[in-house]
Amino acid sequence: MRQRKAKDLDKRLARCKGHMVYKGDRSMQKYCDCSENLYVEIGCGKGQFIITKAAADPGSRFLAIEGQETVVLRAAEKAMCVCGETNWPENVPGEERMEGVSADLNNLRFVNCFVDHMADLFQENQLSGIYLNFSDPWPKARHAKRRLTYRDRLREYAWAVKDGGFIEIKTDNEGLFAFTLEEIAECADVLRTEEMTRDLHAADCTYESKKITTEYEDKFSASGKNINYVKVIINKEK
Repeated sequence: MRQRKAKDLDKRLARCKGHMVYKGDRSMQKYCDCSENLYVEIGCGKGQFIITKAAADPGSRFLAIEGQETVVLRAAEKAMCVCGETNWPENVPGEERMEGVSADLNNLRFVNCFVDHMADLFQENQLSGIYLNFSDPWPKARHAKRRLTYRDRLREYAWAVKDGGFIEIKTDNEGLFAFTLEEIAECADVLRTEEMTRDLHAADCTYESKKITTEYEDKFSASGKNINYVKVIINKEK
């Protein structure tokens, strides 16, 4: 869904410059060319998930990718608030204020772009893991190839992630999840399912991935909606 353009978008993005890198620019290449583990979230939304991840793991690097300018702006501004660089704006709802999280977030950058091909952004075996949280389901059958979990995309992720790394997927959409499991099965030569549940926040579920959530995830879980989750391991060397 396209977002309404934020007021003073360009000026506000300029203020977030220290938290951003740019596709095709040396800033992104330099940030991603690191000795630390590098994790990527494709479609970071308002940023709660990736900010919490980065704050909890300062020894790794995180890159948050978001195609919509207004959305990536909100995520970057949220990071600035967590860093203490600015105060929380009055128009940010209380439930979205990450006031219990505090970190310098030097290990997190945002990039405003859509991912067409992983090779446009990364090198082979450069990543340690990829997060796909509540991706657009593209429900019409003719749009299946646009889904972020389509088999060709999964193979591209596997190309970019080192052997033994992972892809974690969360969605509330039952149709997308069923499709995703089918596509993973088609990529069994490079992907191995390690964890899978149709109700991540069930009381008896012990997966670590339930502990760090997105804004959507909190909303859906609070309303009683189940969260589908699968984690696959990259297994290219058989």
